[in-house]
This record gives sequence, C-alpha cells and structure tokens, in this order.
Amino acid sequence: MWAFLPNRANWARWLGLILLLMAAAQIVFEGPRWQIYPAYGLACLFGFIFLFGLPVRSLFALPLGILTLISASLPAVFSIPHLPHPTGPYQVGTLTYEWMDASRPEIYTDDPNDRRALMVQIWYPAKPTPGAIPAAYIPDARALQPLAQLLHLPTFTLNHLTYARGNAIPSASVADAQPKYPVLIFSHGRGGYRQHNTWEIEELVSHGYIVAAIDHTYAASGVLFPDGRLVPMDARMTERGFINSVIPYLAQDASFVLNQLIAINRVDPNGILAGRLDTERVGIFGLSLGGSTSSQACHDDLRFKACVVMDVWMVGDVLRDGVKQPTLFLTRDAASMKQEGWTQADIDETLNTMQAVYEKLPGDGYFVQVPGVFHTDFSDAPLLSPLTRAIGLTGPIDPARAHAITSKYTLEFFDRYLSNKPAPLLDGKIDFPEVIFRKR
Repeated sequence: MWAFLPNRANWARWLGLILLLMAAAQIVFEGPRWQIYPAYGLACLFGFIFLFGLPVRSLFALPLGILTLISASLPAVFSIPHLPHPTGPYQVGTLTYEWMDASRPEIYTDDPNDRRALMVQIWYPAKPTPGAIPAAYIPDARALQPLAQLLHLPTFTLNHLTYARGNAIPSASVADAQPKYPVLIFSHGRGGYRQHNTWEIEELVSHGYIVAAIDHTYAASGVLFPDGRLVPMDARMTERGFINSVIPYLAQDASFVLNQLIAINRVDPNGILAGRLDTERVGIFGLSLGGSTSSQACHDDLRFKACVVMDVWMVGDVLRDGVKQPTLFLTRDAASMKQEGWTQADIDETLNTMQAVYEKLPGDGYFVQVPGVFHTDFSDAPLLSPLTRAIGLTGPIDPARAHAITSKYTLEFFDRYLSNKPAPLLDGKIDFPEVIFRKR
C-alpha cells in the first residue's frame, strides 16, 4: 500500500530494506522454496520502490495486487505441515536402515544377479531428549519426485515436505520403562512411501510399540538409497493383474524385515535397539496395497500374531484360504466410496472381499466402517495441504476425527492381541457413534 501513497514518509524506505533482508535471510538460513518465489519478486519490487522512491503508476496496481495474492496463497496451499503430537507417554526415536535380501532375486528387473534391496525406517519408544531437533519428515526431497510425477505435478512440487518435521528424535536412546517392546511392521500403499502414515506410527510408538515401515522398492513412488540411487515405481504397478501377482513377493519383504529385526535385536550396528525388541509379539498393518500385503504376510508367516487391513480388496491365497490371525478391517461405507468417485465394481470388490475374509476368520475379527472417510484419509494426506480437501482428495469428515478413529481402533486392537491390555472399543464401547462396528 505504501508504494501508492503520495509523500511517503522517509522511514518507509527502511521498510523496503527490511523486506529485502527478510527474503535474503529466508533463502540463506532455510533455503529457497518454490512457493515463495513470487514473494521474493514482490519483496525485490517493493524494496526498490521504497529504497529509491521510484514512481508507481496506478495501472500497476492490479498486477501488483495479483502478485501479492499469489505470494500469500502459494505458501498457504503448499505449507509446511505440522504433524500432531502423539498422545502416549513415550517420546519417539527413529533410525533408518538399508537391507538387502541376498536370498531373493529382484523380480522387477531383468538382471539375474539383482537382489532385493529395501529401505526401512524404525520408530521406537525413546527417552526424553530435551532440546533435540526432530527428524525431517522426508529427509531428501528427491524421494518424492516420482510421486509428484504420478500426481501429474512438476517434480519440485513436494520439495517443501523436507522442511516438515515429525516428533521422532534421530538415534535417541530407547526408553527404559519396559525391557522389550512389541513390534509392528507397516506396509505402504501403491505409489506411496514409508512415511505416509507417520501420524499413526508415532501414535502407536508413543504407547509402547516399535514400528518398522518398509519402502517396497518398485511399488513405492520412489525409493532413495544412501548411494544416491533413486528407484521409481515400476510402470506395471498400474496394471491390476500385475499388482495381484506381486503381492506374495511384497509379503516376503515383511518376513525378511522381521528376520532383520530379529538380527538387530541380537546385534544392532547402531548400538541402540539390541535386546529391546520383543520379536515374539509381532503385528503388521498396511493401507491399500499395504493392506493386501499385510494379509498375505499373515497367511504366509505365522510369526505375525495380529493384522490390520485398511481399505483394500483381498486377492489370491488370502481370499481363498483366509488368515488365521485376529484381524481388524478398517474401511468405509459404500456411499463414501461412491462420493469419492469409485466405480461400483471397485466398491463391490473391496467391500465384498474384505467381508468374505472377515467372515471366514477362525478366531477373532473386527469390521469397522467410517462414513465420510476417503481412501487417503487413512494416511498423512489431510495433514499435508488444505488443498487435499478442496480438490476432493480427502473426504468431508474432519481429518482429526478420521485419524482419531483409525488410531484408537488400531491401538486397542494391538493392545489386546500383543500386549494383553483392555480394549473397550473392541468390546462395543461407543466412543465414535458414527462408526459401523461388527465383531466376531
């Protein structure tokens, strides 16, 4: 506004200098962000106007107003997200490992000598570390470039997520409240990434679980290895028949990771987790493709004692044979799926196959539907940008409500079957009246 006022006060020139210094400081200390480029330009423009008393004609008012609006809107729409603080009594620590399964050929490539390599991040209950800086949500933006391409966006669109931080402290010491903690493995969705349920993982960890999240190489949007190699999702992962065919292979990732967890429980190269994992109490959970992978892992490996499947169809061995472990199915009603834009065929297949496996469980099972939830509401997506709701990527339900329902049912389920704790929700307690709840 001051640029268009006659007889501007001399101190206004100092405002120009302040604007330029603020832009420079942000670039130097935080790093340039594409969302702020229009604001950089605006700061330079107003800075020169103020500093040198340049004349501004009224015909520039509209372009400058538009630039100001863009400068304010982009950082708001693509803001740095803030993950909620977990509610449990434990602080959260995290470590990341690169593991190679020398016994398994890599089926996604033609090289017969190629072996399956994975990135795995572990979150665990930690001792308080006052003043410590939490780990970055995404340590390196290059890992999300393939995801941006899958969303038909420029590769730099998600770079700002590297500035986001969760609640986990890198390499923190394990909490001493328990000698060992039960273990959970998380499997992400098709084209996802290992951190896309960080809100849920950190909540579980804060209540006394160790969680290992797998980046399923070639099924994730992109997996970045320590040597700089970036592996994008295999193009065949858009083909339904191919997806179904590789689910048993992805389930082997979970069993392999469990083997590695058993190994670091003996000797951890980081000197942190050895002896602290209770590998006799192991559960698995996953969203979308990760739900199918989790159920297949339970079918194939009875070391998994409990399974949570979120919003996905069941196929192959699992649909034919079922699973033996207690299982919690988390999904939504057909009306919510239709509102999201799912075809009737996809709605029927998802709900019918999940219910079929639920109904043939030999033991305990739970079928939970949350009206108003869209598929991505089970993930971090609602936290990443207000744009997700505006474009219909997330549902009409309040994101905090969706996450509270998901995390509460998941926590009580694992509490019952891995920690022998009470689970009032699973006994029919009504904390969420909108939920459609069934149990076996």
